Amino acid sequence: MFYAWFIVFVGVLIEFSVGMLLRFSKAGGVVSYGGIMGDAFGNVGRRILEVSVVINNIGVLTVYIIIIDSLRYTSALAVILAFVFLVITAYISVFKLVKGSTGMPRLLPDITDIYSVWKLFTFVPVLVTAYVCHFNVHNIENKLEDSSRMRSVVQTSLALCSIVYITTSFFGFLLFGDSTLDDVLANLDSNLGIPYSLLNDTVCICYVVHLMFVFPTIFHPLRLNLDGLLFPSSVPLVQILFPTFGMLFSSLVQTAAVCIGFIFPAAIALRNAYGIGTKEDKFLAVFMIGLAVFANLVAIYSDAYTTFKRNASPME
Repeated sequence: MFYAWFIVFVGVLIEFSVGMLLRFSKAGGVVSYGGIMGDAFGNVGRRILEVSVVINNIGVLTVYIIIIDSLRYTSALAVILAFVFLVITAYISVFKLVKGSTGMPRLLPDITDIYSVWKLFTFVPVLVTAYVCHFNVHNIENKLEDSSRMRSVVQTSLALCSIVYITTSFFGFLLFGDSTLDDVLANLDSNLGIPYSLLNDTVCICYVVHLMFVFPTIFHPLRLNLDGLLFPSSVPLVQILFPTFGMLFSSLVQTAAVCIGFIFPAAIALRNAYGIGTKEDKFLAVFMIGLAVFANLVAIYSDAYTTFKRNASPME
């Protein structure tokens, strides 16, 4: 329940940040995230955004196999598979609960010391990464026949994401409790004691195929921003396959996601290059920047502390 409220809270903040991004884009007649950053902070701002998008998307991607001509059907299949994953997980959880083979999960975090308080913030950058969609907003808006629908598209998408995140985390924690791993697929790979073990394999396959269909939507802005970063004076390169050969450090990826999702839109509002910013925009922008910086620093500190503690434990 504690994390469910945070999921909703971050979703609402993302909706506000996307809304500010769209309003300032329309005021300046800009059709891209990089364009509005360029208007607000010059060429340096545009380059910083492009670097952040590249870092964020390389962190999310692991392998990209093929570029698909139209993402309409693959995106729809990705959403459907996400709900199939959710339904099967819910069925397994309810079955185990009725059977009495699962215990009541803890509703609140286990706070034992100051370290456990800081550890609560480690999920914030991960959650922000899951919500970040700003680099695709203008691409989607340009494809709409009626651009006024973009607001409802954003709100509907965020509502669906929030529902999937909350219900998946609820049923996953209901099923596995304190034994829930960082990778829930590892939990599903074990013997759950249900009559149809094929459901275990089905939910894992749905999850993997869902990720495959999501990759093209992440790779597209990666390619565009990489082209703009490496070839600023040339037209976008034609459908180049750019495989990622490694993952950057998680702290770097988390920082890039927080910048794209919160800090950059808030900085654009504070810069107010088009003179449409209100006091509410500035207050919200300062709040988002402060919250993003605090949560990200705490998360990085907690990750570093955990790593050093793990490395030092064999010597004790």
